[in-house]
Formats: sequence, C-alpha cells, structure tokens
Amino acid sequence: MKTILIILIAALFVQQNPGGSVTFDKTVHDFGDISIKDGPVSCTFTMTNTGADTVAIFSVFTSCGCTSVDWTKEKIAPGATGKISVTYTNDEGPQAFDKDVKAYITGVRRPVVLHMRGVVHNKTIKK
Repeated sequence: MKTILIILIAALFVQQNPGGSVTFDKTVHDFGDISIKDGPVSCTFTMTNTGADTVAIFSVFTSCGCTSVDWTKEKIAPGATGKISVTYTNDEGPQAFDKDVKAYITGVRRPVVLHMRGVVHNKTIKK
C-alpha cells in the first residue's frame, strides 16, 4: 500500500514539474457539479519558466472537438509565465466528463497532459 501511495505522489509531482525548466500551477481543474444550462465552462493553467533559457508552448492538442484551447504564443522568458486556456462546450448532455489537452513545450521531453473534469446535470445546481 505504501508503494502505491509513493508512486501516486511521484506521478503528481512529475506532472506538475514535467522536467526541463517549467512548472504548472495545477494539472487538473475540477469544475465539480455544473448545470447543462451553464453553457461553456473554461479554466486556465499557468506555466512558469523556472529555467535559465527562453521556452515556448509550440503546440497544444485537445482530446475531442468539444474542447477548445488558446495558449501563449510568444516566447516565455526565464521567470515569466505563459497560459493555456481551455473551454469545454458543455453540450454533450448530463454526464461526467474528463477532457485532456496535451501541451508541447520546448525543452520538455514529453507532452504535459492537463485535465478538466466535472459532472454535468440537467437541473440547475445550487451553490
């Protein structure tokens, strides 16, 4: 059991600190319970260049057509931040969702996988 816990903690650390010279404020955004009447929902992931060299987000791919993405296109200087904004159309009906985007960043060997998730309901959710 300890081994599984250590592996899970290490996996979370690797995702938030993907190597190279960048870190993310989060790799998962959970909307929780939302209403289908809320329409599209969006979140932003902030990446910090923690290295000594300039980096760039050169491509971001979504997992399906129900998700759109916009990201910082300019080079990101050491100490500066870039953003990846993701929008889920929220028009697939009442169901749970977990959508991901893969961000490709210079100096990082593997794509960084970012997730948005939540549960869509037919009725309005009181908050």
